[in-house]
Amino acid sequence: MRRPPAEPALPSASPRGDVDIAAIGALVADPGRCSILLALDDGRALPASRLANEAGVSAATASSHLRKLTGGGLLAVEAHGRNRYYRLAGPAVGNLIEVLQQLAPTHTVRSLRQGTRAQALRQARTCYDHLAGRVGGELMTVMINRGQLDGGDGTFNPNLAHHDRRTGYGRDVDYTLTEGGGQFLADFGVQLPPRRPVIRYCIDWSEQRHHLAGKLGRGLLDKLTHLDWVRRADTSRAAHITDTGTADQACAVVAVFARVVVMRLAPG
Repeated sequence: MRRPPAEPALPSASPRGDVDIAAIGALVADPGRCSILLALDDGRALPASRLANEAGVSAATASSHLRKLTGGGLLAVEAHGRNRYYRLAGPAVGNLIEVLQQLAPTHTVRSLRQGTRAQALRQARTCYDHLAGRVGGELMTVMINRGQLDGGDGTFNPNLAHHDRRTGYGRDVDYTLTEGGGQFLADFGVQLPPRRPVIRYCIDWSEQRHHLAGKLGRGLLDKLTHLDWVRRADTSRAAHITDTGTADQACAVVAVFARVVVMRLAPG
C-alpha cells in the first residue's frame, strides 16, 4: 500500500509582521525604568543596588524593572564574580534615549538642585560613550574651524536636512579626518577603539548642532577623563570640567573649554 505524499514542511519561523513599537513604549512608560535607562546612558555598567538608588525604588522593584528591561532587549547584564552589572544593550538604545529626551516635556524645576542638574546636563554630558551638550558641540566646531575635520560646518538646519532629525545619529554629512586632524590626535595621545566607524556625529538635542560620536568621539572622551580634565558625575550623565582641566588650560570659562583643549596643542 502506497503512502500518501508527505505534507510540505512548514517554515521554521513565522513571517515577521510589523514592528511592535508598543512593546518598547510599555518599557519606557514607567518613571522608575526611565531613571534606570538615564543612569546607564553614559555607557557604564552599574549594579542593581546603585540603579535602585538612582531610581528611588526598593531593591525588589528595581529587580523587577531590570528583568523587564533586560527581557525587552534594552539592557544587557554582565556577571563579575557574584555580582551582576547592567548596561545599555547597545548604541541604538542610547540613541532611543536621546530621541525621547527631544520629544518629552521637561519636568517643572521645583528646587535649586533640580535646576542645577538640568543646567549641568545641557552644559556637558555623556551621550552613550562620547561628549554631548555645549562642550561636545564646541569641541567639534573648533576641530572643524581649525581644519582638523572636513565635510560640514557642524550646524543642523532642519529645512535642509534629508535624513537627519533633531536628535540622534546623523547621516546627511560625511565628515572626514584631515591630515592635520590625524596629527592633532597623535600629539594629544588619543587612542581610537576598534571595530567602529572613525567619525560619526549626533544632532545634539539641547544644542541643535552636531557633536562627535564614533571612534573619535569615544577616544576624545577617554583621553579627557584620563587627564582628569573631565569627570563623570556619580548620579547623572553630567560631565564636569575639573579644577585640573580649567587650571591646565588657563581658562575658567566652561563655555570655551573645548576651544582651549584644541588650541593648547597649537604651535607657538
